[in-house]
Amino acid sequence: MEPRSLRARLPVGTLATRAVGWVDAATAPLAGTPPATVDAEAVTVAYTSERWFRWEGQPGIGFAPLSGFFRTRDGWVRTHANYPHHERALRRALGLLDAPQDGDDPDRVGARLRALPTREAVEIITREGGLCVEVRREDPETDERLRASPLATVRRMADSPLEATVADASAPLRGVRVLDLTRVIAGPVATRTLALLGADVLRVDSPRIPEIAVQHLDTGHGKRSTLLDLDADADRRRFDGLLVTADIVVLGYRPAALSRLGLEPRALCARHPGMIVARLSAWGAAGGRGFDSLVQAASGIAWIESADGRTPGALPAQALDHTAGYALAAAVLTALRRRGEVGGSWLVETSLRRVAAELLGMPRDAGGDLAEPVDPDRFLQHFTVGGHDVVTAGPAVAYAGAPTGFRPPQPWGSSAPVWLPR
Repeated sequence: MEPRSLRARLPVGTLATRAVGWVDAATAPLAGTPPATVDAEAVTVAYTSERWFRWEGQPGIGFAPLSGFFRTRDGWVRTHANYPHHERALRRALGLLDAPQDGDDPDRVGARLRALPTREAVEIITREGGLCVEVRREDPETDERLRASPLATVRRMADSPLEATVADASAPLRGVRVLDLTRVIAGPVATRTLALLGADVLRVDSPRIPEIAVQHLDTGHGKRSTLLDLDADADRRRFDGLLVTADIVVLGYRPAALSRLGLEPRALCARHPGMIVARLSAWGAAGGRGFDSLVQAASGIAWIESADGRTPGALPAQALDHTAGYALAAAVLTALRRRGEVGGSWLVETSLRRVAAELLGMPRDAGGDLAEPVDPDRFLQHFTVGGHDVVTAGPAVAYAGAPTGFRPPQPWGSSAPVWLPR
């Protein structure tokens, strides 16, 4: 298995190695062991996990045909239509909902967008619930302002008794319960990391929004997966029961959606003393829907990574997603340690846009390549999931005494909404 080029203009390899190192450094005090040297090749395979994924020997599907860069009348936009509901919204906005769905779809979408000014294209697609951003140039002033705050913030929100975790090098989070309300890559990478460290991670999804199977298996290691409709009374009661004894809640949904469901971080911390709430967003305080590819396009990364200066490009990995996931996991570990020292409820936050600012502020003269793995098979794991052969990237976290492999991913929605015994 050989991935395509891992070259980049921005120092994505340096950022990736640092991000995994943050987890190692944050885990070591909980595990009672020293940090280890980060293996750059293992990091590369982890950051490019979608390239190595295999289902019955076949690779997973990457971006959907209608996800990508498109010219407009006066510039460029980037769309994201991997989920069926986002694709329908894009088609609806462009008047293509009833058009035949075949290999000509990108051409039809491209023709519609070329006839529209950039701003209008973004507005009409967003208004219909689709995902589209303008491909912008770098904004150093905005990036500098974002870098004035930590990459991941850790704030004490309320008082509560001390709750120390038990030091165990191979499973320092054994007995810790994590409710995972995240999707796609960044949030699931964070919770996959917590599961690697021994936490009981229960991912909760709505049965009305199915997950992409490959995407779930690529980041679902060691977690259980359950389906609850939080708008249905019975399911909401089950979910609230889970909240009562949860230690950590990881949130990846938009502020408006969390507010509607009564899951604002401040309210959760107030209702559940000692809880750690971790919130991940695409844009930070700006709110709104977003994915790694869109943040790359809107932050200036796409133009920096352009091959010819005329057509936008992309990083060789979903580096904002993976970095945000590791940064969030490291911050959660820090909050757990502080809770054991001084008690309290804690809020941990980061965003893809904040990670983009970090990358854009790093020195660029050393090059941005990820370390090319000489023997990538050394970093891959083989599982049987639902009777099927699955190959995924193994863990990059490697503090002294760390687990050497992930526990298997489970099929989406296959678990009961209950906690395992502590």
